[in-house]
Amino acid sequence: MSRATVLDELAAAALRRAERLKETTDLEALYQRALLFEKRDFAGALEAPGLSVISEIKRASPSAGFIREADPAELGARYESEGASCLSVLTEPDCFKGSLEDLDAARRVTTLPVIRKDFTVDEVQVLEAGTRADAVLLIAALFDAASLARYVSLAVEVGLTPLVEIHDEEEAELSLESGARVVGVNNRNLRNFTVDLGTFERLASRLVGATLVAESGIKTVDDGRRLREAGADAVLVGEAAMRDPGFVARLVSLP
Repeated sequence: MSRATVLDELAAAALRRAERLKETTDLEALYQRALLFEKRDFAGALEAPGLSVISEIKRASPSAGFIREADPAELGARYESEGASCLSVLTEPDCFKGSLEDLDAARRVTTLPVIRKDFTVDEVQVLEAGTRADAVLLIAALFDAASLARYVSLAVEVGLTPLVEIHDEEEAELSLESGARVVGVNNRNLRNFTVDLGTFERLASRLVGATLVAESGIKTVDDGRRLREAGADAVLVGEAAMRDPGFVARLVSLP
């Protein structure tokens, strides 16, 4: 099964969850709650000098399978103590074994800004993120130009930082046109699961003016150094951070 198909299936499942949420939720009330929820400055946290680290809490993924069991509060506190700038929490329940409760637990015990990482395909999910997170992931491959711009605008309207994730040159252009301030370059190929840090190196020069996050494939301090030298303001580390206590601290202290 290709990764594109996996992405399609994850998006379809997310759409079904969104439809169920809309059936049971007063959207105007949800919008008001999102407006009132006090946000932490996710984008600002990534603009500090040096390489910022977004540490991820995830139990599993389609590429890695089951990684490890995790207590989100314990991990969130550990990542903060190691110097992470932000947290990323997977809330997708099927392939990643995550939940909104994981996000709440991690955010409750830290002062770090937290991004809800999921497959956002409906505006109700942006509003839902706005009631408990500080940032929301928007995967450019799931949107056309007009939709992406609308979702970026809605996220900003309710105080969220939208992190627009891209994989190629066309999506790089799309991200800037959408008004995104923070752009994530995913080094994982959507079709065959391979990881190439050269993806970030190739696309970084097209994203002048944005805060750049390198995602996927960061397994060593040397990887972090390579991406920093290519223009990364931050790296998002998931599997490596989950498997290796201390990895975040080593990245943060990169000379």
